[in-house]
Amino acid sequence: MTTAHGGPPGQAGPPSSSALVTGHRAPVPSRAEGVQLLGRSEGSGYREAPSLVRRADGQTLQLTPLLYLVLEAADGSRDTEEMARHVSARSGRLVSPENIRTLMDSQLLPMGLLRLADGSQPEVRKADPLLGMRFRYTVTDPERTRRLTAPFAALFNPLIVVAVTAAFLAACWWVLMVKGLGSATHAAFANPALLLLIFAITILSAGFHEFGHAAAARKGGATPGAMGAGLYLIWPAFFTDVTDSYRLGRGGRLRTDLGGLYFNAIVAVAIMGIWWATGFDALLLVVVTQILQMVRQLMPLVRYDGYHILADTVGVPDLFQRIKPTLLGLLPGNWGRPESRVLKPWARAVVTLWVLVTVPLLLFSMVMMVLALPRLLATAWDSVLRQQALLSASATAGDLADAAVRVVAIAAVALPVLGTLYIVLRLARQLATGLWQKTSGKALQRCAAAVASAAVVAGLAWAWWPDGGTYRPVQAYERGTLADATTSVFPPSSAVLQEGRSGSTVALWPAKAELPTRENPQLSMVLVPAGSATETGSGPGSRDASAPSWVFPFDQPAAPEADGNQALAVNTTDGSAKYSVAFALVWAEDGQAVDTTNEAYAFASCSGCSAVAVGFQVVLIVGQADVIVPENLSAAANYNCLECLTYALASQLVLTLDGPLGEDSMARLNALWAEIAVYGKNIRNVPLSEIQGRLAAYKEQITGIIKADPSATRAGAAAATPPPTTGSTTQPSPRSTSPATVPTSSGAATAPAAPPPTAQVTQPPAGDTPPSSVPTADAPAEAPAEAPPTADSGEAAPPAGETTPSTAP
Repeated sequence: MTTAHGGPPGQAGPPSSSALVTGHRAPVPSRAEGVQLLGRSEGSGYREAPSLVRRADGQTLQLTPLLYLVLEAADGSRDTEEMARHVSARSGRLVSPENIRTLMDSQLLPMGLLRLADGSQPEVRKADPLLGMRFRYTVTDPERTRRLTAPFAALFNPLIVVAVTAAFLAACWWVLMVKGLGSATHAAFANPALLLLIFAITILSAGFHEFGHAAAARKGGATPGAMGAGLYLIWPAFFTDVTDSYRLGRGGRLRTDLGGLYFNAIVAVAIMGIWWATGFDALLLVVVTQILQMVRQLMPLVRYDGYHILADTVGVPDLFQRIKPTLLGLLPGNWGRPESRVLKPWARAVVTLWVLVTVPLLLFSMVMMVLALPRLLATAWDSVLRQQALLSASATAGDLADAAVRVVAIAAVALPVLGTLYIVLRLARQLATGLWQKTSGKALQRCAAAVASAAVVAGLAWAWWPDGGTYRPVQAYERGTLADATTSVFPPSSAVLQEGRSGSTVALWPAKAELPTRENPQLSMVLVPAGSATETGSGPGSRDASAPSWVFPFDQPAAPEADGNQALAVNTTDGSAKYSVAFALVWAEDGQAVDTTNEAYAFASCSGCSAVAVGFQVVLIVGQADVIVPENLSAAANYNCLECLTYALASQLVLTLDGPLGEDSMARLNALWAEIAVYGKNIRNVPLSEIQGRLAAYKEQITGIIKADPSATRAGAAAATPPPTTGSTTQPSPRSTSPATVPTSSGAATAPAAPPPTAQVTQPPAGDTPPSSVPTADAPAEAPAEAPPTADSGEAAPPAGETTPSTAP
C-alpha cells in the first residue's frame, strides 16, 4: 500500500460576512491539544503556498497564511487584541480584533484547531473519502515504528541505491528475457509447499515495502508514525503514517514516496541471491511478484505510490480535493474566477490532465463493476465450490500443504468479492445520504432526486435480475472483452447483409493483389454473415435463402428433408460467436416409415471466433413401423482458423409406443417439451460442457413419462425392457439412437453472442389406437464420444461410433 499521507483538504480562504458564527468564546484563545504547526509547504504548486498544521488525530490541513498566523498567535497567552497586533505585524496587513474573532469562529473552531469556550477539547471528525482505507488495524505505534525503521535508513546511501537499482534492472532482464518463468511455475505448482512459501514471502515483502516509506521519511528528517493493515479498494493492504513528511521539501517527499518501491527492489535482489545459492527456480516467481507490486503501486489514479509521487511532484498534496474545482473551472463562465487560478499555470495543466483521465476511468470502472457483479458472484461461488472440494480431498488424504493452498485460494477469491460488495454498498449509501442532505428543505429537488434514485434502482434490478444467463460463471472459452462484459445487459444485435440492404462484410483478395478502386474494380471472394434463420436454427424442411457464401473446401450440407432436423452454424466473422440450435419433436403414425434425420454442423473460418450447433430430436412411433432407420449426424470443422472453436452436438431419441399417450401423460410431455424449448432458447448462455448432460437428462424424463403410461406400454414392459445399447448413427437401434458430439478447437472460444434459438414441435397423430407389433420402448442409449480438439485447420475427426457427412473431403 502506498504511504498514508492523510490527505490535506483544499485551502481554507477568508470567510465572507455571511459566515459569521456567534457564540461564546474563550477569554484567551488557545490551540487544541496535539495541534502541530508544520510551517509553509515547500515546493507548492499553489500561487500562494499554503501553510500546514496537523491535528491530534493525524489529519493534516492546509491553511492560508493569514489563518496560519492567527492559529500561531493563539498560544494561550494572548487575547484577541494582542493576537491582532501580532498578526498585523507578521502579515503586513491591518487586522482588527473583530477580524481575529471572525476567523476563529468561522474557520479554526469548525476545523477542530482551537479549544472550545469552556476550555474543553473539540470533537473532530476525520475525513472519510470513498477511496480511503477501511478497517485499519494498527500494528506498531509511532515510537516502535521509529525504532524498527532506524537501521534501514542507511540503505538510502546514494552508493547503495545505485548498486541496488542496477542489480534489480539486471535481474528483471535476466528473469523475464533470458531465464523465463516456465521452470519456476512448474516447480511451484508441482509442490504446494513452495506455493505457500512464495505467498508468505510476497506478504512479508508488502510489509517490508512500508518499512521503505518509514525509513525514507526518517532519512529526510521527518518522523514516521504508526504502521498497520487495512482494506483498500478490494484488497488487503499495509499502511504507514508518514504525514510528517509534509514538512520536508519536494526532494524529501519524493524520497518518501519512492522508498517503498526501492525496498521492493531490495527484496527482488535478495531473492536472486538466494536463488543463486540454492537453485530453487520457484523463488524466481517472487521476483515477478515484486515487479507486479511495483507496477500496481505506480498507478496514479488512486492513492497508491504513483498518486503521491504525482501529487508531491506537482506540489498539490491532495489531488482528489482538486477534482470539483477543476471540473467547474473548465466551464466557460468560470474561467476568470479566483478559485480556478489558485494553482500555478504548469501545476494547473498537470492537475487538469490528471482529472480528465482519472474521473472517466473511475466512473467507467465503477459502472463496469456494477454491471459485472452478477457474473463475478457466480464465478466466485463456482470457484469456491471447486476449491472447497479440493480442500476436502486434501484434508482426507492428509496433505496439509495442499489443504493450506486451497484455503489461501478460497480467501483470494472471497476477499475481492467482499471488497467489491462493500464498495458498491458504500457508494450507494454515500450517494443516498448526500442527496438527502443537499435536498433538505427543497421539496422539488428532493422529488427529482427520488425519481432519479428510483430509476437507478430499477436499472440495477433489470441488470441484476436472474434471467438464466445473468448469474453464470465465466467460462474458459469467453474472451472477456469490454463488449462481452455488457452482453448480459445489452445483448448485441447482429446485422445481416441481405439483398437490397446496406451492411458490412469481409472480402478476400490475393495477397499480392492491389486493392480495388472505383476506377479499377477487381473480383473478390465475399464472406456474407449467416442470416437469422441460419443463426437461430432451422427446423424440418426449412433453410435460409440468404445462406452465407461458402468458403470451405468441401460441399455444404444438403437441406433437411420434410421431417429432418438440422442445426447449421457457419461463422466467417472474426471475433464473434454463432449459435445454431434446432429442437424437434416428431410423431410417426402406425405403419409410417421412420427415416428422419437429426443433424448438427458447425463450421468456422475466421479468427478468434466460435461456431456451435446443437440438434436435438425426439421421434415417437405410435404402433407398428416396418422401417425404422433414423440418422443422427454431426460434424465440426474449422478452416484457416486462428484461435477459434467449433462444436457440434446431435442428440436423438427414438421410442416406440403401443398406443397414444393418455391425457395426463400428454400434458406432462407438453409441459416438459415447453421447458426444453425454453432451454433451447437460452442455450447460448449454457457452458458447452453441460449441454450434452442436460439433453440426456431430458431424454430420461421423456422415457419415464412414456414408461409410466399404461396405454403406451404393455403391462410389465418395464421389467421386460432390454438394457440400452449403443450403435452407430448410420445403423441405429430400432428403439433409440445415441448423441453425436464433435468439438474441434484451435484456441480459445469467444463468448456466445447470437439470437435465441427456436424449437419446433409437431403434434401427435389423431385416430384410434393402432395395433402394436413392436416391443415397448427402451431407455435411450447413450454413447457420448467427443473427439479431442485439433490444433490444425480442416474438418474434425468423427467420434467413435459416429459418421461424418458424405460431403466431407
